[in-house]
Amino acid sequence: MDVQTGKEINLVVITGMSGAGKTVAMQSLEDLGFFCIDNLPPVLLSKLAELLEQSGNPLQRAALVIDLRGRDFFSSLFESLDTLEKHHGIHYQILYLDANDQALVQRYKETRRRHPLSPDGTPMDGIRLERKLLEEIKGRAHQIIDTSSLKPAQLKEKMVSLFSQSDQNRLSITFLSFGFKYGVPIDADLIFDVRFLPNPHYVDSLKPQTGKEIDVYNYVMKWQETKQFVDKLIDMMSFLIPHYRREGKASLVVGIGCTGGKHRSVAIAELLNRTFEKEQTRAAHRDIGKNG
Repeated sequence: MDVQTGKEINLVVITGMSGAGKTVAMQSLEDLGFFCIDNLPPVLLSKLAELLEQSGNPLQRAALVIDLRGRDFFSSLFESLDTLEKHHGIHYQILYLDANDQALVQRYKETRRRHPLSPDGTPMDGIRLERKLLEEIKGRAHQIIDTSSLKPAQLKEKMVSLFSQSDQNRLSITFLSFGFKYGVPIDADLIFDVRFLPNPHYVDSLKPQTGKEIDVYNYVMKWQETKQFVDKLIDMMSFLIPHYRREGKASLVVGIGCTGGKHRSVAIAELLNRTFEKEQTRAAHRDIGKNG
């Protein structure tokens, strides 16, 4: 238990067959706010416990990947985990990822990687040996996921359903205004072009203002094409947001672009931010302070 918050600290140990999806599983937990470490030797788990307990921003959830790269440490893994729970109050569960031989062989063929236990032989030689070496840890697993028929996105969705918390399973949405003349933002997931709307830039009294100011905002919003566009865009976002959340997406950047990124795009981004205020949203304006 964390001495500062009194909250329980939980550790997920991810292990299993090579090629079964451990990297995807770890990335999924990282997106859910877990503190993730890849292949930490069990002998260092006590140091991890100290880090979790003494962090200035206490971490209540962590994930550790351990696989055959650390097979020499397997013998001390269970002893270390039991000590962690007994003396530090850190509860753990072992997540074992498995897949059938056919699926694993196919994945190795597709990636053109060699099995770590069979660098000079066939993938099946390594798979058979690996299954034997992992028998004990599989028998101690709290959760086993067979990924044979799962695509990475489906595995991620399953991880979200297993490990998300209601307060952390919220999609962070940024409505980002920008000017096309300064380039398209490379981190945008969706981009909407609002250059077809009437431009306040050509109204002398509005030109020096921005879309955050009421006169410009009202000018942009008064047109029938704006109202139709906004209605359709809000309807689309209302449809997309729950689907993105269900898929396990942690953040979404929605780019709204006009010519200079000062008037129309800013006003639309501000409107969307207020419309979806019940979500975890913010409005950001990349080019609002630029001249021209």
